[in-house]
Amino acid sequence: MRLEIPTNAERFGANLFYEVQKIYELEGGYGTDSEFDSPFHVIQQIPYERLYEIEKDLAIVIPVKDERLRLLEGVLCGIPHNCLPIVISNSKNEPIDRYRMERNMVDTFCRHAKKKYIIAHQRSAELARIFKDGGYPHLLDDQGLIRHGKAEGMLAGIALAHLAGKKYVGFIDSDNYFPGAVFEYVRIFSAGLSQSKSPYSMVRIQWHSKPKIVEGELFFTKWGRVSRITNQYLNLFLSHYTGYESEVLRTGNAGEHALSMPLALSLDYSTGFSVETHHFVSLMEKFGGVLPSPIPEIMKNGVEVFQIESRNPHFHDAAKGDDHIQEMIEYSLSVLWHSSICPKGLKKDISHELSRLKIVRKNEEPIKLRQYPVLSSLNFTAAARKIDWQEHGNYSPL
Repeated sequence: MRLEIPTNAERFGANLFYEVQKIYELEGGYGTDSEFDSPFHVIQQIPYERLYEIEKDLAIVIPVKDERLRLLEGVLCGIPHNCLPIVISNSKNEPIDRYRMERNMVDTFCRHAKKKYIIAHQRSAELARIFKDGGYPHLLDDQGLIRHGKAEGMLAGIALAHLAGKKYVGFIDSDNYFPGAVFEYVRIFSAGLSQSKSPYSMVRIQWHSKPKIVEGELFFTKWGRVSRITNQYLNLFLSHYTGYESEVLRTGNAGEHALSMPLALSLDYSTGFSVETHHFVSLMEKFGGVLPSPIPEIMKNGVEVFQIESRNPHFHDAAKGDDHIQEMIEYSLSVLWHSSICPKGLKKDISHELSRLKIVRKNEEPIKLRQYPVLSSLNFTAAARKIDWQEHGNYSPL
């Protein structure tokens, strides 16, 4: 891959937030090109073999909830062979057992492709047992099962990726219509992670565009309704502490993102659709220098956050309606409002925004979402003893 060198960045404590990088070539060639040796070159080459090394250690978590089987198959098709797909399904079991249909499809696909995989239902007793035996009850409800929610499924995916020995974990939504876009996302993950000089790194994808049908013709919108609002208030949050107006944060709702495993295990998480925005909140709270950091090692090494713009348009299932959009806005802004370091003036602005959008009443506090502490507190050694890997797909630890 050939893409811009990440030069401009906003520093916030130990966090380094790079501006969005542009891709020049999706395939950068094999071996190192001597033309890129000049220190004055603004484009870098990341050779295929470097991407390959990252992908061998990369798990791709795919949260699924009642998606069309062909869409899920297309996502699997786009994931490079060396990556380990981990499908976490919260699909219905009745009146039709959609999870069984998903499992049969994934098993058939991966058997034909000779590809290892892990699949688990989010509400399965087997998956819940990992967290029970590992001493991490936070994800479990009154029935002793993992709670409903996208973030909860993602946390389960991170745990399985770590238990499978992976060094990196990425996330791709299951409602993507273009396998080629999925392939590009994974390559972007690998390219971004390969740039990091710190063991604590994150890569977030900014979509090139979201095609829509407007008056019978394709229109390629740059920003979604949720992204415009979330990014605006994230940058206001950041600007308050840096003292300079900034627009560096462009990926507040990036469902497609990847983390190094040490960072994934060190962040706090928030429930539901707030999880992506809460990444930034957790980074600024824990490693921004405003509050004492619970992990001095990360403060010493620093955190690098790369934002890279894809070349493929992002075409996904847009039939979820305005209620879904309103919920995403509410959840995204709520984690900012309830942050322990959110300035009073910004809280007032967020409340006004939510009131203007008729999401909350005037002078009403935004919803307070459930928080999950760092996954490093899970006893992975105890959890691993209870795993029957055959219950989670055609995979066994190497």
